Amino acid sequence: MRYRLSALCILATHCTLLQAGVYYSGDARNELPAEWAGFLRDQRALRLAADPRNAGFNAFIPMRDSAVDAVVKLEGFKKTRELTADELADLGALHLRLGQAEKAVGILRAANRQHSEHFRIAANLGSAWQVSGDLAQATAALEEAVRLAPKEFRAVEALHLKLVRGRAKEKKGASNLDDLFGIDYSDAKAKFPANALALVQELALVLPFDARLLWQLAEIANAHGDGRTAANLLDGAVVELGLPSEDARTRRARFRAAADERAKTDDHAVHKGTLKFASSRVFKSLIDETKLPKVDPKGINPLPWSALAETTLTKKFEPKFLKYIIDVDGRSVRFTGFLRPTRNADGLTEFLMTESPIGCWYCESPGATQVIWVELAEGATIDFSRAPIQVTGKLELNRTDAESHLYRVVGASVKKVE
Repeated sequence: MRYRLSALCILATHCTLLQAGVYYSGDARNELPAEWAGFLRDQRALRLAADPRNAGFNAFIPMRDSAVDAVVKLEGFKKTRELTADELADLGALHLRLGQAEKAVGILRAANRQHSEHFRIAANLGSAWQVSGDLAQATAALEEAVRLAPKEFRAVEALHLKLVRGRAKEKKGASNLDDLFGIDYSDAKAKFPANALALVQELALVLPFDARLLWQLAEIANAHGDGRTAANLLDGAVVELGLPSEDARTRRARFRAAADERAKTDDHAVHKGTLKFASSRVFKSLIDETKLPKVDPKGINPLPWSALAETTLTKKFEPKFLKYIIDVDGRSVRFTGFLRPTRNADGLTEFLMTESPIGCWYCESPGATQVIWVELAEGATIDFSRAPIQVTGKLELNRTDAESHLYRVVGASVKKVE
C-alpha cells in the first residue's frame, strides 16, 4: 500500500506537500529518508492498519482508527453530494490502508473514468491494482501516473512502474531481489544513486508487507557500511514476512558476521554507516488521544508505544505525558517489543525494551521516549532472544530524575509472542 500527500489537504488541519506512497491528504509526513528505527516503526503501523490480527494485546491501532473515521466521513459526504476528485483519491487510499484493495480498485476505477487526468487517482489506482495482484492493470495505471506526475513525484512514480514491470515478467512465486538500480550486489564498489534510500523507503510504505523491498533496503544499508542494520532488515524479510529465498538467508548471515567482526572496535562512527537521514520517522504523529482505551483501574491496560512516543521533554527534564499515560501510572500494563540486554544475555532479571529490533544501540540511538526499563518479578529470569516478547507489570513514570529512564515496568512477567 502506498500513502502519498496531496497538495489539497482536505481532511487534515495542517499539511505540507511531501513525497509519500499512496496519495492521501490526511497524512502529516516528514521528509525521507527517515532513520531506520522510526521508519520501521511506522511501516509496521501500516501493516497493523491493514491487518490488525497481529496486534496482540496492544489492539489500539491509531492509524487504522483514523482511517476508519475518515472513510465514515467521506461516505457521509456521498449521501448529500458527489465527491470531488481529490476526495475520491483519498477514499481509495484509505481503503488500501485498511487492507481493502478490491474495494479501492472499484472506487478508483470509477473515479479514473470520470477524472482521467487526475494524477493522484491514477497513482492510487496503480497501487490498488498491484496490491490486488493484477500487475498488467497496475502497469497501465502507473504509466498514466508517470505521465501526469508533478516533478516532485516523478522519480518515485517511475521507480514504482519499473518495479511492477519487472515483476510482471517473473515466474509466479519469484523471490529474487528486484533490479531497481542496475546494481551488481556482489561488487563491493557498486554505488546506489544518492536518492535510492528515500525512493525505496517510499515503495516500502506503498507495500509494507513486501519482503523483497526490505531486502532492497538491506542492500542499501550494507552498501553504506551498516551491515548490522542490513542483517536486521533481512531478519524482518525472512522471519517476519516469510521471504522464501536462500540467497536472502545467505546474505543475512554474511552481513551479520561482518557486522559482528566490525563491532569488535569501539569506534561506532566507523560501523554505523554513511547514510544521511532527513528525519527521525515517517509520520509526524500517529495518535488521536480521544481514541485511546479507557483505563481499567483493576485490570491490565495496554501500553501503546505510540502513546509513549508523544511524551515531550523540556531542557530541564520536565516530561509532559499524555493523559492516558498519566492515568495508567502505578497500574498494571501490558505491551510487546524487543529485549535489549544491558549485560550478559543469559539469566536476565532486568533489561531495556524497544518497539522495534535495534542493530547497534550506539548507532541507532533510540530516544528517551522509545525505551522502557523492565524489572522482572522476584525469582524470574529471561535469556536473550531476538523474537518479540510480551511484558506485563506495573508502570512507574519518572518525572524528576534526568539520569534514569522515563518509563519503568516492575514486578514484570514475560512470555513469547506467538
